Amino acid sequence: MTILDSLLLGIVQGATEFLPISSSGHLVLMREFLGINTQGGLAFDAILQLGTALAVIIYFRRTVVDLIKKTCLMLIGKGKQVEGRDRSLIIGLVAGTLPAIATGVLLEDIMATIFRNVTLVALMLVSGGLLMLAAEKKATQKLQQPSVKQGWWIGWFQTLALVPGVSRSGATISGGLVMGLTREAAARFSFLLSIPIIAGSGMKKLFDVMHGGSADAGMLQISLGFIAAFAVGLFCIDFLMKYLKRHTLHAFVWYRFGLAMLTFLLFFLKP
Repeated sequence: MTILDSLLLGIVQGATEFLPISSSGHLVLMREFLGINTQGGLAFDAILQLGTALAVIIYFRRTVVDLIKKTCLMLIGKGKQVEGRDRSLIIGLVAGTLPAIATGVLLEDIMATIFRNVTLVALMLVSGGLLMLAAEKKATQKLQQPSVKQGWWIGWFQTLALVPGVSRSGATISGGLVMGLTREAAARFSFLLSIPIIAGSGMKKLFDVMHGGSADAGMLQISLGFIAAFAVGLFCIDFLMKYLKRHTLHAFVWYRFGLAMLTFLLFFLKP
């Protein structure tokens, strides 16, 4: 992997991790376009994810610090000092994280092989777009925060994103809309929910690489990719939070459909 390759992949990761167009799907397609060796690709993807995880933490730093403080109060038996709304958010985030952890552990081997397939990515780009259309149609946009039960169900929507092409943010924002959240509230919960999953995945893969695992890039490429993913990710979080105050998900749906069509044309209709 060249320095240019790592920068491009970092930019793609940062732009697509939070926009509902699938980061993992784009990384698979970029590797096909650039001819980058995918051996050890999951590890590099996860390290890029650490950059985007840091972007979420920095953007929502006040909320994150506040939630950590209140979680500590709950853990030491002082939960009565935590307002019910904050307690519900904390428990909802924990409940929403559990399905993805359990499913990810069970499907880890499949994710490294079958799920890195270009055909599957194209199909999931379409399927994820249809999910977003259905969510927009059902959206009532009345709630500013999910209940614990709703957080749990949004977590199950998040498991769909284990398949490249679906989009974690697209699935969880759609889940939030189905549960009655406003678009902005759904995006906020989606981003907060992403922190343990993205950071946990990145830390695990980084540990694997440091203890004998294989990687497809050197430390310079990994570092540049990380920085690019962080910077672009921070910009895209801010963009999407502002965009969803006034717009639907439809523009992203049409982008997904167009990319899926382009993928089929490039990879399956060429002589």
